[in-house]
Amino acid sequence: MDSPGKVDEGNRFQRKWKKIAYGGMQPGYDDNYTDESFLEDMVMNANVVRRDTLMVMRDSVAVVQYICIVALVVSAWTYSLKSELDEHLLLMMDAVLLGLGFLVLLLTAKRISLSLLYRYALNVAFFVSGLYVLTPIYETLTRSISSDSIWALTVFLLLVHLFLHDYAGSTIKSPESSELNQNLPAENHTTLTNNVSLNASIVASVLIASRLPSRLLVFALILFSLELFLFSPLVTHCIKQYSVKLYLCFSFMLVVITLTLIFPLHRLVFFLFLGLLVFIMIVCPYWLIKAQEFKFEIKGPWDEAKLCFDITD
Repeated sequence: MDSPGKVDEGNRFQRKWKKIAYGGMQPGYDDNYTDESFLEDMVMNANVVRRDTLMVMRDSVAVVQYICIVALVVSAWTYSLKSELDEHLLLMMDAVLLGLGFLVLLLTAKRISLSLLYRYALNVAFFVSGLYVLTPIYETLTRSISSDSIWALTVFLLLVHLFLHDYAGSTIKSPESSELNQNLPAENHTTLTNNVSLNASIVASVLIASRLPSRLLVFALILFSLELFLFSPLVTHCIKQYSVKLYLCFSFMLVVITLTLIFPLHRLVFFLFLGLLVFIMIVCPYWLIKAQEFKFEIKGPWDEAKLCFDITD
């Protein structure tokens, strides 16, 4: 008996074998027959992206930067709860952050108008006024809840915020892009995960601020938290679009400020946080580059096998 892959020699020279995807059996050839031309179109690692170590480390700066921003907010919470940061100093910091934010938008924008800036300033004024009006509600919001529950829920919300945050960009449009696209159809640049992440940070800020004794301190702390959670991604995004070198310098300065504020609070937390930053910026990029060596992808002229019948029959 002939083997299944054997082909009649006379028929082979009468009709040449062709690669037909859905043509059925060809006369003179078995169904599982292939010749040397079958693998001519085989491509190996066609979609594998070769990454550079320095490029991956530079991309990891976005994650490190936002973790430092969250750490700054948590540090402000801790100093306020320990009564080491009063409301007057915190209000001054809020005003300085707002001024610096608008200054960065002005310096990094290529095209901007005074009317647009006026509209943004008016929106910020309404936002601050509404927050101040709601401060008495925030002050007494968690009075009947134990502190242990507040701490646990706040940690959980911050973890959710960090896990779902969009580290690739900003969910808030810059004034320049809003002016350029004001006559175009509106596009939804936010996703469900971004909204959940942002709401988690806001709720965490309100929970912590509700444990403070002073109404003005509650207002100042919530405003400080929202400025960093809401507007800092926009500011860092504008800096990165303007200059990568300036973006890296700003990130380094942010890391130094964060470590300086954490060090007096707790030495162990300082070293753990420093180790986390080193792990994200050095160890994780190294793992990613080493994992590329094991990437093996094959593409060819064959089709993926699909069932043509119900497997339950």
